[in-house]
Amino acid sequence: MLKALRSLFGLKSSPPPIAPERWARVEARLPFLQRLDASERERLRALALAFLADKQFHGAQGLVLDDDMLLSIALQACLPVLDIGLQAYAGWVGVIVYPGDFVIPRQEIDEAGVLHEYEDEVLGEAWEGGPVLLSWFDEDDGPEGVNVVIHEFAHKLDMENGGVDGLPRLRPGMARAAWAQAFAAAYEDFRAEVERGAETEIDPYGAEHPGEFFAVVSEVFFEAPEVLRARFPAVYAQLALFYGMDLAARADKEPPR
Repeated sequence: MLKALRSLFGLKSSPPPIAPERWARVEARLPFLQRLDASERERLRALALAFLADKQFHGAQGLVLDDDMLLSIALQACLPVLDIGLQAYAGWVGVIVYPGDFVIPRQEIDEAGVLHEYEDEVLGEAWEGGPVLLSWFDEDDGPEGVNVVIHEFAHKLDMENGGVDGLPRLRPGMARAAWAQAFAAAYEDFRAEVERGAETEIDPYGAEHPGEFFAVVSEVFFEAPEVLRARFPAVYAQLALFYGMDLAARADKEPPR
């Protein structure tokens, strides 16, 4: 079905309809999408289909990608650019999906000039100008509190401004100084918190590097916005401007469950 979809997009035709029950099935596994209103859900679906038509997906290590998997990845990848647009993902085409975490060979030269080679076990990786590598886990088998897709596509947004440094191309009207002040203070505070072994609701991996901090707090922004707003309100405010939505405010209005 999605192979035909790509062909149809190449001919600038309307994509074939996807059954409502398929959308419902895929979106039910992404409960954070419930924060979107009906209009946003429709726009996200359309963006996801356009994303699938534009990118080339490959299953690694024998992984067979079915339509539900592709739709799930596309919905999550497009959520951060729902208000930004797919042009933010221009200039590359590949998405490689592994069955679970995977290993990437690394080389590193220490201060003495000695080359060290090792294997790094990762959940995902985004390459500047190149593909996005993702791990796929069956339902309930993935790492808790981690959204690999949003994380890696946040890196792609970061790279749009050159490199991975935690400073993406800001939206019109946003102030670079305000972003830098909010993120620098929060990153140093979070790193100190992780170093002293404090319990945190935010993935400690964000303390590794300012670029990882941006990707991790982007995950939290979409999955648990009230947590991010409570812990780092200035960072939350900047991300609300950047991503074009105030999801924590919507949580405030939700009836108690």
